[in-house]
Amino acid sequence: MNKIQYLALLWTFLLVSCTTDSYNKGQGKYSLMQAELVDLSVNADKQATAFTMDDGQRFSLTPVVTASWIQRPDTTYRAVLYFNVLTGNTAEAVSMGTVPTLRAREHWKLDEQREDPLGLESAWLAKNGKYLNLGVLLKTGQVDGEDGIHTVALAQDTIIQNPDKTHTAKFRFLHDQAGVPEYYTNRRYVSILLPDTVQLDTIRLTFPTYEGKVERIFVP
Repeated sequence: MNKIQYLALLWTFLLVSCTTDSYNKGQGKYSLMQAELVDLSVNADKQATAFTMDDGQRFSLTPVVTASWIQRPDTTYRAVLYFNVLTGNTAEAVSMGTVPTLRAREHWKLDEQREDPLGLESAWLAKNGKYLNLGVLLKTGQVDGEDGIHTVALAQDTIIQNPDKTHTAKFRFLHDQAGVPEYYTNRRYVSILLPDTVQLDTIRLTFPTYEGKVERIFVP
């Protein structure tokens, strides 16, 4: 498999706790907690300082937080964030995990196009029109004492121009189980970064499931 053309996902443990407080009932720390897929802003010290939700709302993080998967300074990461709103546009992070972001590649540029089955729990277009978000279910298990590595990618079969100058994109979700045992199921999120060079009227996504291939259609 060409690892340059695919995105290898080490999905062993994505949620990194930012606090160690135990759960409190009633109006405790977690009673009003929210969970969102966000664009996470990281400073020069590899600390998450702010985030923007898919509906455009932006919050500063107090205090700033970090995680082992934050490897690049001065950048933006796609993440799932659990947080409490403090006041106005300020929030406190409770836990966060990285969310892989796929870019469509023309299918002829991909050396291998495995379509091993996995579960599709949910799929929705981000309110900002930037992402197609997926909630996927992975069958996984340990290999030599460590969780196995799944590999996913997104093949672009075609983008068709319609008579009204809009475009229909046809994508295929690719998945390589890579021999990982299927002992238990993990829920994970993936965001597909939609192209911004053309106006998409329709997105047709083919997804390999255990019941066979399914096609989901989205209208931005």
